[in-house]
Amino acid sequence: MSIDLSPRHLQLRDMLFRRWKTNGLKAGDKIESQNEIVKFCEFSLITVIKTLKDLEAEGIIRRQVGKGSFLVETPWTEAHHRIGFFYNRDIVGGGIFNNEFYTKLVVALEKAVVSDGHEFILGSFTHKSMPTHVWDALDVVVLAGITPETEIDKLPETSAQVAIIDLVIEELPYHAYRIDFEPAFMEMFRQNDGKKLKYLYLNTTITSSEQASRLASIRRANASTATEQELRVISVNQETGQNDTAELEAVLKSYKPDIVCGYMHHSWVPVIAAKATKPTKAYRYSLDNDGPSFNVDSAAWMQQVLADIYANLEDRKPGKQVMSMPATFHP
Repeated sequence: MSIDLSPRHLQLRDMLFRRWKTNGLKAGDKIESQNEIVKFCEFSLITVIKTLKDLEAEGIIRRQVGKGSFLVETPWTEAHHRIGFFYNRDIVGGGIFNNEFYTKLVVALEKAVVSDGHEFILGSFTHKSMPTHVWDALDVVVLAGITPETEIDKLPETSAQVAIIDLVIEELPYHAYRIDFEPAFMEMFRQNDGKKLKYLYLNTTITSSEQASRLASIRRANASTATEQELRVISVNQETGQNDTAELEAVLKSYKPDIVCGYMHHSWVPVIAAKATKPTKAYRYSLDNDGPSFNVDSAAWMQQVLADIYANLEDRKPGKQVMSMPATFHP
């Protein structure tokens, strides 16, 4: 437990800044009266009056008799932004730099943030614990790896702007940035239409809105072909279960697929080549991959994400919105 030993008026100042930042107040907006501030905090009226007088003397607020107090400046808004990327270490097996997808994503995001003259922070959270006290010191926190098991009840408490990567949280008003793999699925089936093939889709056991969306998308793509195709789905854990390929190997032997695709640890590609009973193509979800894959250019994606994040810094309450980056099929 940490105890704030700074003077009471400075504690109140920090609390008011956090409150106004969270509520998206801008220059010209009216703030609470001293009596209203006393009601929602544990500070005395004397401390509140001193704090407001200090803010007025610094030119941060303007007080008008009979009209109230108004923001003149917003000290928490700077041209230099602190942007953090936090991943769920309960999901990303072995740490983020053992995950090829997230490694490329982080590198692309960091490069873009730093190139724009801002500060980049990398961290993690777990299903049970989110460091919202750390996030309060940031302007933006980009989160990856949230699942139904993740406790998100404290997420609205942070004053940082929250952005979600590769997931849509229906009940919370955040901007989400996802990859749309359906165009890539459609192109894969289009290029192979006219031949009756067997497809094996590897569906992750890590449940999320994107996991469900991708499964539905490949089924729609399969149903769109003029020539009927055969699609089989098995469940895998490409994160913490990358060394367990027994079921995959058994299905390769019994089902004899022509194409294996979906959630795939990079180490499984040579396993598929070695264990398949016939020439079998493997297409995995990937970033910046010139080889066989469903691919997204990470730099282009992060530029799209950051353009929206920067725009939202002007509005701390942007509301829910989903932005999609289409993937391409690399045969």
